[in-house]
Amino acid sequence: MAGSWWSSAAVTHGLMALFAMGSWISVNSLWVEVPVVVNELPEGWNLPAYLSVLIAFGNLGPIAVTITHHCAPGRLNERLVIHCIQLLAVVASALLAIFWSYRVVIAGEERSLPFLLLTFVLSLVCCTSNVTFLPFMFRYPPQYIRTFFIGQGFSALFPCIVALGQGVGKVVCTSVNGTKPEYLKENFPAQNFFWFLFVMLSLSALSFLALTRRQTQSQKDAASQESDGAAEEKNEEETRRLHNGGSPVSEEQVQVEVQQAARTFWVPRNIYLLMLLAISNALTNGVLPSVQSFTCLPYGTMTFHLSVVLGNIANPLACFLAMFVVLRSSTGLSLVSAAGGAFAAYLMCLAVLSPCPPLHGHPAGAALVVVSWIIFTGLFSYLKVVIGTLLHEAGHAALLWCGISIQAGSFIGALVMFPLVNVYSVFTKGQDCVEKCP
Repeated sequence: MAGSWWSSAAVTHGLMALFAMGSWISVNSLWVEVPVVVNELPEGWNLPAYLSVLIAFGNLGPIAVTITHHCAPGRLNERLVIHCIQLLAVVASALLAIFWSYRVVIAGEERSLPFLLLTFVLSLVCCTSNVTFLPFMFRYPPQYIRTFFIGQGFSALFPCIVALGQGVGKVVCTSVNGTKPEYLKENFPAQNFFWFLFVMLSLSALSFLALTRRQTQSQKDAASQESDGAAEEKNEEETRRLHNGGSPVSEEQVQVEVQQAARTFWVPRNIYLLMLLAISNALTNGVLPSVQSFTCLPYGTMTFHLSVVLGNIANPLACFLAMFVVLRSSTGLSLVSAAGGAFAAYLMCLAVLSPCPPLHGHPAGAALVVVSWIIFTGLFSYLKVVIGTLLHEAGHAALLWCGISIQAGSFIGALVMFPLVNVYSVFTKGQDCVEKCP
């Protein structure tokens, strides 16, 4: 009875979501904690610029994995790589909780060297997860990849919920020598938040360990059946499991599928799907997050927090919808992408017009920007899950390129926006308790 419960699909879905949660929770946690740590670290509000650069350097991990796949096809043990990067993330998060506020004097100036080094390590893990976690998903039936993307949505949602409980960004306007913002102290320190990150990463690593042990046990059971003289039936059942939702397949079967799929992958439809995936991730992970504060803060701090939290709730909800409704036509996917692009264009216009966007000072303006963030996030989250599902059907190599497209799009989006935001100051942020508009 206990064994059948442990082997159930519900447990697999739960473990899969927790495993996927660890993919980007580190970087998401660092971003939501920025308003707290800038008060302690010598870099101050220049810290986001440092974070963007360090996350960009994290792409060294995906580059190394991609080169290994190209130069030594079939030689990379994805399972071992995932165990290693998860262990690295757990250790780095524990060190971050202990040493995040330590400072080092470099060239006569204080720098938060431990924080920056550990940020780079965590960024390396997050970036590498896109090209290791997704190919690993080929071992499971297609419906599990939708659960995987739900878990990735949790990697943004959970840090936001904890940050709200922490009281990040609470401000009151005081009328002493003019109206000035007074930032309230958080309910618990950054060190506690980073210990929360350690617990979440440990939970993700343990979930993956449980998945691999279940997979090994499934293969042992299959081998036992084969030794009883049912080899032919077993082969048919394995194929049926792969495509119709049974238990995970073996390493040998993955290699066979890799060789078969690699010959037929580069067709126009798959190329189009990869392009859509790269563009959607450029917008959701690079372009729009860089200007979210410019779109929301003119309407108030509460508008900013609502857009972040409700947008991150829309992410897993859209992924959950994809469990039941999968839009397969290229025309339908193009329409979803165009609708999301329309909301992205509206939000970019708000950022350009900041600190005096349309309907400034009106509740309708705040409501419209929050709804726009929710719909924008939901549409592109759904698009990414559907494309991931379709590429899963194209084979192991397709999931590798799926991860590469996600990472490339995110990197290009961040690379384009970094100089516009941090060097040329194209956008002007609204200030708390300061009214600049007529």
